Amino acid sequence: MNENSSQTIKEISEEKELKNSSELDNDSVLQDKEDLSFEKNDIPSADSSSSRTNTDFDNAGFTQEEFASLLGKYDYNFKPGDLVKGTVFALEPKGAMIDIGAKTAAFMPVQEVSINRVEGLNDVLQPSESREFFIMSEENEDGQLALSIRRIEYQRAWERVRQLQKEDATIYSEVFATNRGGALVRVEGLRGFIPGSHISARRIKDDLEGEYLPLKFLEVDEERNRLVLSHRRALVEKKMNRLEVGEVVVGSVKGIKPYGAFIDIGGVSGLLHISEISHEHIETPHNVLNVSDQMKVMIIDLDSERGRISLSTKALEPEPGDMLTDPQKVFNKAEEMAAKYKQMLFDQTDDNEETSVVPSETV
Repeated sequence: MNENSSQTIKEISEEKELKNSSELDNDSVLQDKEDLSFEKNDIPSADSSSSRTNTDFDNAGFTQEEFASLLGKYDYNFKPGDLVKGTVFALEPKGAMIDIGAKTAAFMPVQEVSINRVEGLNDVLQPSESREFFIMSEENEDGQLALSIRRIEYQRAWERVRQLQKEDATIYSEVFATNRGGALVRVEGLRGFIPGSHISARRIKDDLEGEYLPLKFLEVDEERNRLVLSHRRALVEKKMNRLEVGEVVVGSVKGIKPYGAFIDIGGVSGLLHISEISHEHIETPHNVLNVSDQMKVMIIDLDSERGRISLSTKALEPEPGDMLTDPQKVFNKAEEMAAKYKQMLFDQTDDNEETSVVPSETV
């Protein structure tokens, strides 16, 4: 056999192998087409039990119950009154857009940004800032929730003033307005009212705007939205720290009522009751006193809790009725009579202590 015949046999053999290989590839393609053919009705829905086997969770690392519990931790059922964490992602002219993890970004109106007056959102919020928000209402028709910071501050402000009242604290606040009834201030962002009767007798109410006053709490009622304060009581407490029962002070008559007179003693008012003016019976204080009269009075009681100072001129009378017949005599001898009055009280205390001791029986 020569070289050419040998080459021909080799070519025929290679051609046969290529043909067989091509037939195998075609058979494989036909087989794949048969595997991919399906009826549309044979495809189960995603929630059909036939789309999964009982062993779907065998290799998942947790059970169906654990998976359900995990989903339960992501509860997006937000309710009005809830406090939620959120992140500011946009500041707009009318409010801020807040991401709280809901399906739609929540919105906080500009008037809900703070309990205090602010010029703009930038005074309180910054983009990307995360903080706590109060849910004000249910989702609207677009699925959006309304949020507030002011409501949180409002609740905390009432908690704070209740604590301050409990501690009987003295606070300082600026008067921002006055009216016929008194003066208005802000305490922890809440609006407070000072009745005219609780403003210092030495202050002209209309001149108080813009001034900071020491104040004590008279009434703290969140349900009725009432916050009432007293300037007079704060001054009385301060003054009381330097006063004592039995002390004689100089005062000026500021007002006269059927039941007595109000005497200004160093910026605070004390009551000179009609029964404490004289030993003699008095029909009305107007028969004895006049507004602006200068007089000496003795302190007979200090009630710091109610901010009241009780005064007397009766205890300073050298003779019963001197306040009616010779008030100047009472003024001149006030300190002398006060010393006698205190000595009398001291002697009465000693007598009471002696009578309270029961002598032991002798055996």
